[in-house]
Amino acid sequence: MGKRIRVQRRGRGTPTFRAPTHKRVSPAKYPPPEVLKGKVKGVVRALVHDPGRGAPLALIECEGGLAFYTVAVEGLHVGQSIEIGPEASPKLGNIVQVSKLPEGSIICNVEKNPGDGGKFARSSGSYATVVAKTPGGVVLRLSSGKTTTVNGEALATIGVVAGFGRTEKPFMKAGEKYYLMRAKGRKWPITRGVAMIAAVHPHGGGRHRHLGKPGTISRHAPPGRKVGLIAARQSGRSKRTRK
Repeated sequence: MGKRIRVQRRGRGTPTFRAPTHKRVSPAKYPPPEVLKGKVKGVVRALVHDPGRGAPLALIECEGGLAFYTVAVEGLHVGQSIEIGPEASPKLGNIVQVSKLPEGSIICNVEKNPGDGGKFARSSGSYATVVAKTPGGVVLRLSSGKTTTVNGEALATIGVVAGFGRTEKPFMKAGEKYYLMRAKGRKWPITRGVAMIAAVHPHGGGRHRHLGKPGTISRHAPPGRKVGLIAARQSGRSKRTRK
């Protein structure tokens, strides 16, 4: 009888698989729409690092004592004045409605619907481009090349998320990668299943370190067997279609 594999041990509340969320600074969300009526002025009070997040956060203090954290953009500095709301001017760091921006504008931290706080282009170095305005909403092109449509009254920050090129820097020591994955609640390093014995993993066993059987597995497989290409539509190279 073998031990429980990694996918069975995950999520059981042990410190090995638990992210230290008590060290997080704050959620990066815009204030609710009922607070941002007209044009609200704010000042950047601090730029802080949030554990488990690649992009820095900016602490924005608005008129009336309102303060919130949002994703910082490239070029933002402490003490900078910004404008928030539907009547804000289209300048770097300002938070405006996407319907007020011209086509070709570079934005980030974009809401899907008004009030959700931001859903698209939130990771370091990412951005979205305003492609077109339609009666059904504003069409955006994301960094991945895909397009999506958002509500015209959704808020977005003008600029590119800070921290561009973060993923291009190599990890010079194993400890750096370990603490990064630990902050995200992920187990690292990970041992390949084919390197194990057959008693502790479905891919284990054999002398030549290969599966020796299809790696696809049903979505309804039990937890001890559900490893590999789960519910894969296809495996290997895609077949070329003749015209």
